[in-house]
Amino acid sequence: MILSDKTIRRLIERGELKVEPFDEQLVQCSSLDLRLGYQIARYRVKDFLDVRKQNWETVIEEITDEGFFIQPKEFVLATTLEYVELPEDLTAFVEGRSSLGRLGLFIENAGWVDAGFKGQLTLELFNANSYPIKLYPKMRICQLVFAKLDERPDKPYNGKYQGQRGVVPSRIFLDYKD
Repeated sequence: MILSDKTIRRLIERGELKVEPFDEQLVQCSSLDLRLGYQIARYRVKDFLDVRKQNWETVIEEITDEGFFIQPKEFVLATTLEYVELPEDLTAFVEGRSSLGRLGLFIENAGWVDAGFKGQLTLELFNANSYPIKLYPKMRICQLVFAKLDERPDKPYNGKYQGQRGVVPSRIFLDYKD
């Protein structure tokens, strides 16, 4: 079941769903908008990305209110302004805003936020357009669509991104640690 604006507000008011900072205007009829935070990251690599070893460098940049450009065919990581905490019986889908998609900006977060997740979301941004796109901190960048689980899971999320703040690059290499 997808949650309505009334349910989203009620969960936030009760403290069951945490969103900080919270702005009432971000609540839509069946979703919650999130805003772009103040950090982006770009990967630097010589030849290829190796999922078993961290063979890349990540350059984290602070964004000013003047914004930044994402170049054509460029991929960057970004963070949300909001820190969220989902209860153990609630999951969320991350969707890019259609107004940005219509400019050619693809916005992902591997598409899913597991029940029990706590942290700022790291977003994957890709400019599919032939022109640079200028983005600004605090602009609405994506939306969370919440769904209720049929029951509490045996193992709520407690993975390698739990509690993240700021933009967090891939930690897939940790899957191969002994």
